Amino acid sequence: MNLDHHESFQRMIDQNLAGVISREKEQSLREHLSTCASCKEYLRASNRVIAGLNGFSFEVNPTLNSRVLAALRLQMQQDRAARPNRLRFLRPYTVSLKVWAALAAALSMSIVGSALLYKMATYLMVPVHFDNAQVEAGVLVFWLLPSLCAAFCLLAAPVERRGIA
Repeated sequence: MNLDHHESFQRMIDQNLAGVISREKEQSLREHLSTCASCKEYLRASNRVIAGLNGFSFEVNPTLNSRVLAALRLQMQQDRAARPNRLRFLRPYTVSLKVWAALAAALSMSIVGSALLYKMATYLMVPVHFDNAQVEAGVLVFWLLPSLCAAFCLLAAPVERRGIA
């Protein structure tokens, strides 16, 4: 017989074992099985597989299903919280706590460092004949603004390139 013909009957055997075959096809399958040895062997092998799978069973703790569903719901909520639908000003992602902490540390070190530098510069103001406004402008331009720019660049950088572990 034709190979495609046997494959179609093997599909019918699978459908019959699953219980989703029409009466007409089931009758045609019975007639074919009475004459075809290879399809009979396929039916026997399929029945052995099903019998083997029926012996494979295990008991499941009844609370396991509810715990798994609860864990999946929690994971889904965390994923939704990590990816909000609204757009952010600079980036469409949330900024982690580590980045905010690094920003706060950089700003506080810049402010404290600027205050100390300004105090030192006022002592040197007289010998080099600088005016108070010149010292303030120098501290602002050469100390505070670069620190602020570096801190905001850290905040605006993509997550992969932030350099914070």
